[in-house]
Amino acid sequence: IRYSSATMASDDDDELAEIRAARAARIGGGASLTALREQQRRAQEEAARTSAYYVGDGRPKPAAAGSDDDEDGPVVVDAEEAGEGPSEDPDLRMDDETRAQFPMSFGEQEVKVAKPQEIYDKHKRPGFGPPRPPPRPVAGGGAGGQAGGSGFGPPRPPPKPSSGEATGTGNSGEDEVIPARPPGPQSGEGEDDGAGDVGPPRPPAGSEDADEAGGPSGDYDDEAQEGEEEDDPYMLPVTHEVALGSAQAKAVTCLDVDHSGSRLVTGSMDYTVRLYDFNGMKSDMRAFREMEPQEGHPVLSVSWSPSGDAILVVTGSSKAKIIDRNGLTRGEFVRGDMYIRDPKNTKGHVSGLTSGQWHPTDRHTAMTASEDGTVRMWDMENIAQKTVIKPTLAKPGRVSVTACSYGADGRLVGAGLMDGTIQIWSVAGKFGTSAAVGQVAAPKQQMIEKQAWSYVSRPSQLIHSAHAPTTEITSLAFSQDGHTLVSRGMDETLKLWDLRQFSKPVHVWGDLPCAYPTTKVLFSPDESLIVTGVSAGGNDDAGAVVFFDKGKRTLVRKVGMPGNVTALAWHHRLNQVFVGLGNRKAGGCRVLYDTTFSERGVMIGAARKPRMASPFDFTPPMVIKTPHALPMYKEERGGRKRKAKETLEASKARKPDPGMASGMGKQGRIGTTGGTLLTQHLLKQRGGLKAPEMTDPREALLRHEGKKDVFSNFTAAYAATQPERIFAPEEEDEEEAEERL
Repeated sequence: IRYSSATMASDDDDELAEIRAARAARIGGGASLTALREQQRRAQEEAARTSAYYVGDGRPKPAAAGSDDDEDGPVVVDAEEAGEGPSEDPDLRMDDETRAQFPMSFGEQEVKVAKPQEIYDKHKRPGFGPPRPPPRPVAGGGAGGQAGGSGFGPPRPPPKPSSGEATGTGNSGEDEVIPARPPGPQSGEGEDDGAGDVGPPRPPAGSEDADEAGGPSGDYDDEAQEGEEEDDPYMLPVTHEVALGSAQAKAVTCLDVDHSGSRLVTGSMDYTVRLYDFNGMKSDMRAFREMEPQEGHPVLSVSWSPSGDAILVVTGSSKAKIIDRNGLTRGEFVRGDMYIRDPKNTKGHVSGLTSGQWHPTDRHTAMTASEDGTVRMWDMENIAQKTVIKPTLAKPGRVSVTACSYGADGRLVGAGLMDGTIQIWSVAGKFGTSAAVGQVAAPKQQMIEKQAWSYVSRPSQLIHSAHAPTTEITSLAFSQDGHTLVSRGMDETLKLWDLRQFSKPVHVWGDLPCAYPTTKVLFSPDESLIVTGVSAGGNDDAGAVVFFDKGKRTLVRKVGMPGNVTALAWHHRLNQVFVGLGNRKAGGCRVLYDTTFSERGVMIGAARKPRMASPFDFTPPMVIKTPHALPMYKEERGGRKRKAKETLEASKARKPDPGMASGMGKQGRIGTTGGTLLTQHLLKQRGGLKAPEMTDPREALLRHEGKKDVFSNFTAAYAATQPERIFAPEEEDEEEAEERL
């Protein structure tokens, strides 16, 4: 039997019509295909406008608008628009076991972590730089379209009045009211003035209606401001700011980031060192380890090893410390003999440390500076001294070394002294001579250890009066090419030096006050900028991070901070600026970054929620034991009770001794027990013990009179062998001789 093509087509149409009718009855009665497609279009527009994907609305992501779908394919219908109400069951949570048996669009949806961009917007700093000039007055329009000077650049020109704004409405003679035209771009010069806008005039610039309509002071201002911030020629990562952890008791004086950019270490004047791990950090930005390397000594410098496995911690004591990346102690430097006058003969520092740094490429070498006037290099593998550098002085004495620094490749060593001089040594090749050369050999009894370290004194380059004498040189920094040096001093100056002509500074920036002798200076990763910190003079509550152009020698920008800026670090991989600040009351660490130019670092944990508190969390209370809080030391506040207690104690003190006839015997006295005790019986029979002052010494000696010498029984054997005793003849006194004559 053969069927014609027309018969087969009619059968398919009938079957398709039945399927459509069944689907319409199932989802809402007699809804037509056109109505269903209209509902699908509305759902797609709503989803595109809110960008909701499995968050909040519980619908799967609809297909793109305008796609060629098969008319028999599934149609996404908004349940609320179809009149069926919401289909979500609030009891079906994402973590419910029953929830796994239903599609993803059913039940309560999973609450995602906050979007990182929303967190970054909270960290965004307010607009910086010079304020915008006030807007020019517009004829007939008041102050114009500008509401203030919150943006950058010159003021935006006021909008041109259109014919519709001048006439108020369109054709007043007609009864028909035409709705207002939506706001659009301003008409150009080629537009026909006769065809004016129809409807009410636009709202004035600066009003809420204008902001909602996207007028001159609406979204355009934000877009223009963002565009102008992106036009920064230096691309400074300073648009956003975040504070690390909680505030500290005192200022943060030093910080450093490891080479990989995964961990940060900070040191403070409150004697603590804190470690931060960016990969495991939450939005609360807390440190995962806090320790006190030297009890009672402030932390002045911290430095990561080039391999990132250890940290050099320099405190105010004479012994630096080495800790690993988890905060555990790995070793401590040796202290020298303070009674040896020549510092080259001691095996360590004898005074408090001031600065220190790990070698930039050699993980087995580090350097420290001290108030004893020396710079010492250490073997970090054996924690032993390698080289003693004694700076050259104008006159004999001891001058403190306040700052030291390695060159970019470790071939140069620079030191700043308290007398204002800067001295540089080249450590390439063989460096120094043995400290034992020219020394008078000590006796073997005093020779304890051979001096295996070397000694250097004469520098390769020296400049006197680089900074004001008797003021600390807080920091030194070398450039990558090894030809440029920048120094920072407590004399409120920042100086740029050329090592090829080390006679005078290339440029001097003044009026840069600093409150701490550890104020840092550094180069940007591309070495086009010089960065340092300043304080607001006598105001401890304000400071700034200052950026200078190295080539133009001009001020680029100042970024204000809530405290004196002391420690700085600009990581080359993260492109984030870490700032340590504080004053005498509190301190902290801030991080400056940009969402476009920066990566990783604090941006990783910015959107991570901190751990929620659990009902099983318990922290035992701290027990403080004070001896004077015990009841026996408690003082009575009431006057009557205190006087009564004193009267009772005084009456007890004046009570007469009841004698031997009261109570049990004590202190050698017989009590009223009837003589039944064994001690009392023995005392009665053998005689009581008497005090020495109650005995007669003459009577005691006469008791031995007439008794045989008991000791002679043991010495009788030696009586026959004893030599004859020869005594000196007695000499008569002169008086007795005269009387006899």
